[in-house]
Amino acid sequence: MPEDQLSRRTIKSHGAKVARRHMQDWLILLLLAIIDAILNVIEPFHRFVGQGMMTDLSYPLKDNTIPFWAVPIVAILLPIVVILVYYFFRKDVYDFHHAILGLLFSVLITAVITDAIKDGVGRPRPDFFWRCFPDGKGEFDPVTTDVRCTGDKAVIREGHKSFPSGHTSWSFAGLGFLAWYLSGKIKVFDRRGHVAKLCIVFFPLLVASMIAVSRVDDYWHHWQDVCAGGLIGLTIASFCYLQFFPPPYDKDGWGPREYFQALVDSNTSSNSSNSNDNICAQQTEVQIVSLCIPPHHDGDARVINRLNSNPTLDESQIARVH
Repeated sequence: MPEDQLSRRTIKSHGAKVARRHMQDWLILLLLAIIDAILNVIEPFHRFVGQGMMTDLSYPLKDNTIPFWAVPIVAILLPIVVILVYYFFRKDVYDFHHAILGLLFSVLITAVITDAIKDGVGRPRPDFFWRCFPDGKGEFDPVTTDVRCTGDKAVIREGHKSFPSGHTSWSFAGLGFLAWYLSGKIKVFDRRGHVAKLCIVFFPLLVASMIAVSRVDDYWHHWQDVCAGGLIGLTIASFCYLQFFPPPYDKDGWGPREYFQALVDSNTSSNSSNSNDNICAQQTEVQIVSLCIPPHHDGDARVINRLNSNPTLDESQIARVH
């Protein structure tokens, strides 16, 4: 479908209308944010950690290569910048609104799923020993051989949130959505064989992958944690993108679904208006009057008038006919 059939609809002209139409979606986003905040403050499940299990949990305690505050910048703000740049050229409020809404849904749904699993599983991180025993002296229950941690409670609590990786799931949720978005905008599946387009699409996924690798290198996660986090993030990103946009391989994959619905509604309204104008024009046409005057007979001056059911003739016109 051509891209210029619908006049430009900007944030200023149609932004409030589109936002009101999706008010319930924005309220659900707020609810998801509140749920995720609650999941981050509750105590996770403390899985049994025996003395014999410490071999795989004694990696050194290191700082994050990618700090926590950097993840929202990469996973949310960076895609928003790309979406804003596209809006600057396209001036399509439908694309801008649905891209932002889909991105936020992708990240927040992923965050809720990830943190809920973290709290429920309670898998210890690879550096759990040094979180539990910062002085390097392990203490275990003489009967169950379970750990008796002596470290800071907040650090220990964070040590029970290894599976799945939050950094990884957030990164793939945001950057995975961006990859979908770019693939539709540059028409990567137009069957013209431009491999450079694929490189553009794969770049956000490469960044997300490197963030996942850093989590293993920092000994904050096991490799299974980052694989699960990446799968969760990319799956949710795919569902959220396809909720608002056609698949990138579709002929209309460059635009949001609501744009094309607005185009259909606009054409329907235009056709209806034209139809009404034609009806009004037909009703105002002067109907032709057909008169039949038979020859006079003796003493008979009657004139038989045959009209074609036109109620517009007044008395003066009838008099002239007679």
